[in-house]
Formats: sequence, structure tokens, C-alpha cells
Amino acid sequence: MKRSQLILIAIGIIAIGGLYALPSVVVDNESKADGVSQENSSASTTSTDPIAMHEAELSPDQRLQINTLKLQIAENSSKEEVKSSTEDIAAIYQELGQYDSAGYYLSLAADQQSDMGLAEKAGNAYYEAFSFALYPEKVTYTAEQTRKYLNKVLENDPTRLDLKTKVAMTYVSSSNPMQGITMLREILEEDPQNEDGLFNMGVLSMQSGQYKRATERFEELIQYHPDNLQGQFYLGVSYFEAKQNNKAKAQFEKVKTMTEDEMILGSIESYLEKL
Repeated sequence: MKRSQLILIAIGIIAIGGLYALPSVVVDNESKADGVSQENSSASTTSTDPIAMHEAELSPDQRLQINTLKLQIAENSSKEEVKSSTEDIAAIYQELGQYDSAGYYLSLAADQQSDMGLAEKAGNAYYEAFSFALYPEKVTYTAEQTRKYLNKVLENDPTRLDLKTKVAMTYVSSSNPMQGITMLREILEEDPQNEDGLFNMGVLSMQSGQYKRATERFEELIQYHPDNLQGQFYLGVSYFEAKQNNKAKAQFEKVKTMTEDEMILGSIESYLEKL
């Protein structure tokens, strides 16, 4: 199932139970189980040691693959071979949803080679780990690592608004959330149609209970990006919470035509029953 679908399902289930509350960061959940697994492990292991945390979760074949790749790296391989082997190790961890372990190996190679491509991959992996994190120590650590590596790429290419958006979102859940919000506003000043910027500002408006403002953000989003399923769904939720029942009903009916996933459709029906 696509990650975007799982987000919608999670939101719908929470709302159905009358306990609707948005997460402290915008997440793209591949698997709720992955997030729980990572967090349970981190309770007994420091957040800066993802390798030890995830070692026990590897199958014998995966452990053999990783050890073989490590040997290849240690054998004075060329930069290209080191990069390839590191990316292969990261891919194994990413497949398991162990994004901080993937980020750890990618960051080692990025630091060693001063490779912006690896730095971007490391930052993106840490951002995925940040998205799953629940414990404060892990949130802080993965946010810092995300900023460290994505900012390296941004220093070389400030036009990468997609990466700037991720950096901004790491600040939103920090002790200085306004820094992240300011960055998102700067992104929208530079590119008023920016998909990630509009989406995240919409979600942040929902978090703060500003549903009228959220509807405006999501209306802008789907005007420019009509295929954004998450935005279409959140617009319906925003209408619902803003007591704009007619608009909410029409919006949910529209979303029903955009997906065939039974769980999402069931969530939408639960909203419609309340209208």
C-alpha cells in the first residue's frame, strides 16, 4: 500500500474514534509497525547508535550481504565502489524501514568523499527516520542529522526548495518552531505554487486549529496540484472541522473518485455518516 494511503487511513481512524489529533510532524508512513519497532528498540539503545539497534532485526541473508559489502568497502576500493557498496547497504536498511541506519552509512561515505549526492541521500534517510521518531532524543538527533546533510546540498544549490521544505519541517517540531514556519513562508514567497510548501502549511494550520486557514491552503494546493491525494483528503477534513458541511460532503465525494482503496473509502464513509 502506498504511504500516502496509509496517512489518510491513520487520520480517518483517529477521527472516527473521536480522538482526532494531527501528529507533531508531517509524516509519510510506510508502515506503522516499522515506526513502533524503531521506537521500542530506541528505548533501550541510544538514538546515536542505530546500527546496534537494528542489528538483531536483520535476517541471516541480510547480515551476510551487509558484511560482504563492508568487506568490499574496507578493501581499499575505489570511490565509485565505496559509493555503490554503501548505497547497497543503505538500500537493505531502507527496505526494512530502518532509515537511521541507512542514513548512518550514507553519511559516513558522504563525509569521506565530500559527495553531495550521498549527502542528499543521507539527509533524506535521516528525514524519514525523523518522520517516524516519537522519543524526544531520537527526534532531536535525526532532525539535526537531516539539517546537517541537507544544508550541505542547499549551500551548493539554494534552489532546492524540496530539501528546504524538509529542513523547515525539522524545525517545526523543535524548540523554535517559528524558524520552520518562517522558512516555509519564504519558500511560498519564492514559489507560490510549491506543492510541499502549501501542503505543509495546510497541515500546520490544522494542527493549530486554524481550519479556515487550512482550507485556504489546501484549496490553493489542489488548484495547482489536483492529483495530490493527501491534499484533496485534508481539504475535506478541514471543511468538516470548519463546519462547512456541504463543502466537506462534496469534497469527500470527489476523493472517493480518486482512489479504489477500500480502507480509505471506508474512512471517507465514516466522515460522510457524520455530515
